[in-house]
Amino acid sequence: MSMSDPIADMLTRIRNASQARHSSCEMPYSRMKASIAEVLRDEGYIESFEERGEGIHKILRVYLRYAPGGRGRDPVLMGIRRISKPGLRVYAGSTDIPRVFGGLGTTIMSTPRGVMSGIRARRMKVGGEVLAHVW
Repeated sequence: MSMSDPIADMLTRIRNASQARHSSCEMPYSRMKASIAEVLRDEGYIESFEERGEGIHKILRVYLRYAPGGRGRDPVLMGIRRISKPGLRVYAGSTDIPRVFGGLGTTIMSTPRGVMSGIRARRMKVGGEVLAHVW
């Protein structure tokens, strides 16, 4: 059976693994998912990610990041929400890119110049589809 929203599945897997304090999570690979993972890594929400396998059996493994401290493992990624969905696409111009928690969070966008954070898209003066909010 095919999946109707693989990006939402990726975000849910990351959210669930973070809440359960897992060190990593795996999902089927796609270039879009790898681009989103790259933005999450660059913004400091995950440690790293890697591609494993070959051909159609490729998987993407995401290594989660936790804040150092005495209270155990507090996840750096507190929340992640899918904004643009297959049933309702959400687009924003370069001047209308939403800010998450007044700039404390990150907007992930798909633009004509690739997947990037909202801050970078605003700096490059390019709009696109608002994929997710991360905080």
